[in-house]
Amino acid sequence: MADKTPRTITLTVPGMGSDHCAGIVRTTLQRLDGVGEIETNIASHHVRVAADESGPDAEALRRAVEGAGYDVAAVQAEEDAEADAEIEETYLSQARQRLIIAAVPTTLIMLLMMPQMFWRPIPGYLLIVVALAFPVVFLHGGAATHRSAWRSLKNRTFNMDVLISMGSLPPYLIGLVGFVTPMTSFVEMAATIMTFHLLGRYLEALAKGRASQAIRRLLTLGAKTARVERDGEEVEVAVKELAPGDIMIVRPGDQVPTDGEVLEGESHLDESLATGESIPVYKGPGDTVIGATLNKEGRLRVKATRVGGDTFLAQVVRLIDQAQGSRVPIQEFADRMTGRFVPAVLAISLASLIVWALFPDALRPILDWGAGFLPWVNPAATTPVLAILAAIAVLVIACPCALGLATPTALMVGSGIGAERGILIRSGEAIQTFKDIRVMVLDKTGTITRGEPRLTEVVAAAGVEEARLLRLAASVEHASEHPIARAIVDGARERDVPPGEVSEFRSTGARGVSGKVGDETLLIGNRRLLEEHGVTGLDALDDTMGELEGKGRSVVIVAADGQALGLLAVADTLKTESVEAIRGMHALGLHVVMVTGDNARAARAIAEEVGIDEVQAGVLPEGKVEAIRALQARYGNHVAMVGDGINDAPALTQANVGIAIGAGADVAIEAADVTLVRGELTGVVDAMHLSRATFGKIVQNLVWASGYNLAAIPIAALGLLHPMLGVIAMTASSLSVIGNSLLLKRRFARLPGREGGSR
Repeated sequence: MADKTPRTITLTVPGMGSDHCAGIVRTTLQRLDGVGEIETNIASHHVRVAADESGPDAEALRRAVEGAGYDVAAVQAEEDAEADAEIEETYLSQARQRLIIAAVPTTLIMLLMMPQMFWRPIPGYLLIVVALAFPVVFLHGGAATHRSAWRSLKNRTFNMDVLISMGSLPPYLIGLVGFVTPMTSFVEMAATIMTFHLLGRYLEALAKGRASQAIRRLLTLGAKTARVERDGEEVEVAVKELAPGDIMIVRPGDQVPTDGEVLEGESHLDESLATGESIPVYKGPGDTVIGATLNKEGRLRVKATRVGGDTFLAQVVRLIDQAQGSRVPIQEFADRMTGRFVPAVLAISLASLIVWALFPDALRPILDWGAGFLPWVNPAATTPVLAILAAIAVLVIACPCALGLATPTALMVGSGIGAERGILIRSGEAIQTFKDIRVMVLDKTGTITRGEPRLTEVVAAAGVEEARLLRLAASVEHASEHPIARAIVDGARERDVPPGEVSEFRSTGARGVSGKVGDETLLIGNRRLLEEHGVTGLDALDDTMGELEGKGRSVVIVAADGQALGLLAVADTLKTESVEAIRGMHALGLHVVMVTGDNARAARAIAEEVGIDEVQAGVLPEGKVEAIRALQARYGNHVAMVGDGINDAPALTQANVGIAIGAGADVAIEAADVTLVRGELTGVVDAMHLSRATFGKIVQNLVWASGYNLAAIPIAALGLLHPMLGVIAMTASSLSVIGNSLLLKRRFARLPGREGGSR
């Protein structure tokens, strides 16, 4: 039995510059037996092919893609960021070189054509321009275009090079007739069409390179070497040689080589590369660090935990790469159009040639009308010239490059902007779905709140100093591992109240703790525990205690030598940006719902504090899925969910758009459509603004590109558009789509509350 184990092969196809090209490559590869899922990414020029072991090998895949008209620059079993960057630079260099080789002789042709047309004939003019145009049309860039067109025609895939080849070869060959009989020369047109085509290719490569620079920046800014401890000594090794468990030494000014955990030392790390946050973050023993971030001050000993493709940075790059290569549902419209476009254009071009040849008198009145305001229209030209001009103009004006670039360029720019601001949108489908969201469902712990208890209030009884109350409580709780105890100790330190020594410490389970601090016997716990020990002065604290518990606080009573000293309230506090984030969601017209496993009293207290519209408390993980389904039934499929824990993963998957807080569990991040790397809830508002802006650009691009073609083809067929102007307009159309996508950066920078890339 044949081995069906899947394997993935990545091909780099530099000439795959639009969705139309990507569709041709996919269609070609799908014809091969044993080929499974095919993923094309226009931003990185990658084609990832999943194939059975019994299926085609790498060389067979290369031959298939080249047979479709596209050169393959590399075939890799695994993607190599450095190799990809080198290939991209080589492709850009080749495009620049091809343009220069074409532009120099074409410029000379233009300089000769002006006196030939408007002053006096130049001896041997036709021979000179034929010689100058030959390398433009037939060598280097021209040869690559014709080779691609021939392969495409042979495989019946009809790529865009077919139109350029058909628009440049016939004019050159027809121009040769001038050596035999007097005839208008079309050679200049052939050279101009090819040169502007190569100019468009170069500018597209340059612009798309800028659009995808965010992912390239991530790929190139990682550390290349690392200092590690080996046999008691520090040695320098390549980052590629690191393994989990290696102990790395990170000195001030060094980049962290790979993801790890701090074992010794303290410092502040600049994590802006990974999170977009400009303020350095404190790191000490037990804290995790991200590879490629910058150590600002202290020396750190770090244990490597993730290396290679498992690192946080690699996962971020993978998410951006997926987003840039993903497909938006609206793109199916463009795919259907471009799939039939080239054959239709060839048919219209041929029809224009025939109609002009057979019925010139019926069409000449149109030229007479156009000559009144279009200086390039010449009604006096012969019928063959008019027929050829109309046919060639249709070919070059109708190239669907702009239509193919409409979606991927907007996705490239949008995902790049998101990456710079810590927003990773996994798919184009999420971008289209996100704009229609009506309900935002939020988990509480770790999403709205910090996910860890903090000391919120210190209430001393009459005649008791707060500092004394807090010092005594922290001294006893310092010996406990309970989360509430840690919150009290941390709160005391934040208030510059250091804990003292405790003796005879005892824990009474969930009810409280006791111990001696100096000569005083302390008892800390709930009211029932203190009543059992005969503590006095509790009644005076009842009203305050009820008020705090009504706010969702966990309250403990502190007593010394049988007398109540006061209350300490602990709660999972709000993240600083939660109120701003929910205000922003309301401004976007969203209905905000909190679904949490916490008790109803605590949940309602948090909801009132931040302004949440609806609360569903005491909900188990499986209940969260049912809650999402119920909201989808009520509001339609327009429900997004934000969460951070493993228990949120099923609900994130059920939601129409799942949003994971980046500081949360890997399972939640994998289940989500959007990841907020910074872990800030305000990122939800930013992500929604970005998705709406990106989708808006996609729609604008598609409307412009399709409208341009629909309007231009009839004008060209009627003889009102000179082919040279057509190729300039075609190039301008493609570049306008790219330029319109790049305007996203300006638009997103102007969103409310934004200044540059950081808050």
